[in-house]
Amino acid sequence: MCGIVGWIDYQHKINEKAPILDRMADTLRHRGPDDYQKWLEGPAAFGHQRLIVVDPAGGKQPMVREARDEKYVLCYNGELYNTDDVRDKLKAKGWSFTSHSDTEVVLVSYMEWGVDCVNHLNGIFAFSVWETKRKRLFLARDRLGVKPLFYSDHKSGVMFASEMKAILAHPEVEAKVGEEGIHEILSLGPSRTPGHGIFDQIHEVRPGHRAVWEKGKLLIDRYWNVVSEPHEHNFDQTVEKVRELFIDASERQLVSDVKLGTFLSGGVDSSAITAVAAEKYKKERKGSLQTFSIDYKDQEKYFKKNAFQPDRDESYINLVSRENQTAHTVMRAETSDLVDRLKRAVELRDLPGMADVDSSLLWFCEKIKNHVTVALSGECADEIFGGYPWYYRKEDQERKGFPWIRSLDERVSLVRSDLNVDIEAYMLRRYQETVDEAPLLKGEDEAAQKHRQMLYLNMNWFMQTLLERKDRMSMGASLEVRVPFSDHRIVEYAWNIPWSMKHYNNQEKGLLRQALRGVLPDKVLFRKKNPYPKTFHPDYTKAVCTWMNDILADANAPIFDLFDRDRIRKLNDSEGKSIDTPWFGQLMTGPQLIAHLCQINYWLKTYSIRL
Repeated sequence: MCGIVGWIDYQHKINEKAPILDRMADTLRHRGPDDYQKWLEGPAAFGHQRLIVVDPAGGKQPMVREARDEKYVLCYNGELYNTDDVRDKLKAKGWSFTSHSDTEVVLVSYMEWGVDCVNHLNGIFAFSVWETKRKRLFLARDRLGVKPLFYSDHKSGVMFASEMKAILAHPEVEAKVGEEGIHEILSLGPSRTPGHGIFDQIHEVRPGHRAVWEKGKLLIDRYWNVVSEPHEHNFDQTVEKVRELFIDASERQLVSDVKLGTFLSGGVDSSAITAVAAEKYKKERKGSLQTFSIDYKDQEKYFKKNAFQPDRDESYINLVSRENQTAHTVMRAETSDLVDRLKRAVELRDLPGMADVDSSLLWFCEKIKNHVTVALSGECADEIFGGYPWYYRKEDQERKGFPWIRSLDERVSLVRSDLNVDIEAYMLRRYQETVDEAPLLKGEDEAAQKHRQMLYLNMNWFMQTLLERKDRMSMGASLEVRVPFSDHRIVEYAWNIPWSMKHYNNQEKGLLRQALRGVLPDKVLFRKKNPYPKTFHPDYTKAVCTWMNDILADANAPIFDLFDRDRIRKLNDSEGKSIDTPWFGQLMTGPQLIAHLCQINYWLKTYSIRL
C-alpha cells in the first residue's frame, strides 16, 4: 500500500509548493517507505509514498499518461483484485500497457470510462486523477472504505491525503476542533460519523463515494451502496453461493510480488482465509503459507473467562496450522510493548483510539513485517454475517442508539457538568441519520427491516472503526493487510440474505459456518465467537493508572477542559473497576478505558488542539 497527498492551489507558486508538499508527504512515510516521488505543474502538486508490492519498476507514481490531447496524472493507494479482467477489457478497446501493475490499469480505466471507472474496479483503493488541461481533479474511495481518504476544501483550491496528519502539516490548516468534533469524541469515540474528520477544516470521502473538483467547486456523490432485493435462493443454494464468493475473494487477494502471510486467531474467519490460502499455495507449489498469531505474557495465568471471551485461542490456532501445514509463528507481547505504543497509536490514527486493542495490533504488525510485506485478515465477516451479540440479543436490540455504545450514562457522568454538550442527543441524532439512510425493501415485515437497519449500522459504523484501526496500525508498521470479507460482491449478496438463514441453528454466523464445512475442522468451525484477544495482565493496569496519575497531577492537563478531574481520579483509584460497562464494543473496560482517556489527553496536547 501507499500514502498519497495532493494539493490544488492557484495562489502559491510551484517553488513555494514543493517544500510544503514534501512536508505533507513526509508525515506518510510509514505508509510507503520504499520510494517517494512527486509531481508539480501549474496549480497541482502531488506526492506519493510507496510500499512496493507489485511491479517495482512499472508501478512508480505519480503516474502520468497522455491521450486525446490531455495529460492525466494518477496518485493511487490500493490494490486491485480484478486487474487482469479490467486490463483485458481495456485492451479490447484499443489501449496498450507498458507494465503489469494495477496502477496503470486504474489510470487507463479513468481515461476510458471517466468517473464511472470505479464501477469496473474490484479492490481496496483511494486515488486521485488530475487532468492538466481541463484542470479537473477526481477523487474516489473503495466501496467499503478499506483504504482512507481525507480532504480539505479551501477558498483557493482543495487538498487531500491518506491520513489527516498530512493535511494538518499544511501551514494553512489549523488543528481546531469545534462543537461537533467535541461531541464526536465524547459521544461516539473511538468511532466517528461517516465523512466526519473531527477537525473543523478536514472531512472524509465516505466509502463508496467519489468527488470532482472543477472551477473552484467540489461535488461529491455516491457511486455504490447495497441494494435491497428479494433473496431468491434457498438455503442450500445460499450456502453454496457464499462459499463460492468467499473462496474467489480470498484467492484473488493472494496476488503479490513480495512475501505474503495470514493472520490466524483460531476463529472461523481468519482460519477459513488461512485454509483457502494454504490450499492455493500447495497447488501452485509455493511452499508453506506463513501464519501469525498474537498472545500476551502470562496470559494463561491471568486470563479470565467472560461472556465476550469464553476461552483462549491457542489450541484452535495449532489445529488449523497443523491441518494446513502452515509455517506458524506466535508473537508474545510484553506489557511494555503495549504501553509503549499507546501514544504512537494515537499519532497513527490522528485521534484517540481503542487503547491496547490498537497498540497491540501495531506491535503485532511490526513483528509480522519482519517476515512478510502483505497479510490477509478476517475483518468484516461479523458485520455482514451477524457475528455480534447485538444482532440477536434482545437487550442489545432494545438499547437506545448504537448497540456497541453501552456506556451512555458513564460517558455523561465523566464529562464536566459545566460543559455545553448533550452527549445523548448527539449520539441519537447520528444513529437516526444512519437508520434513516438504510435502503429498505418495500413490503418486508418489521423484523426484516430492523435487521437491515442493524446491518447497515454495522457496515457504516462498527466495521469502519475496525477497518480504520487495521489500516492505521498495519500501515504504521509498513505492512499491507487485505480483508477478503470486504469484497463488495460478498457484501452485496449477504445484504439480502434473511436473518433466519444467517442465524442458522441459532448460532452467530450460522450460515457462514455451513458454507465453510469441509474447509475447516468442526472443532474450529463451531466454536463460540471470540473477539480479538486483549491482555489481562495486572502490570498493564498499573502502567496505565500510573500514566493517568501523572495527568491528574498536571494542573494544565488539557483533558480536564472536557472531563471532571475528581471523577477521573475516582475511576483511576478503582483501577477502572468503578465502571464495568464497556466504553465501546466488547473489550474497552477498566484499564482500556483509562488508557483511552490518557490517549485523549495525549491527542489534545500533542496536536495542540484548539477547542
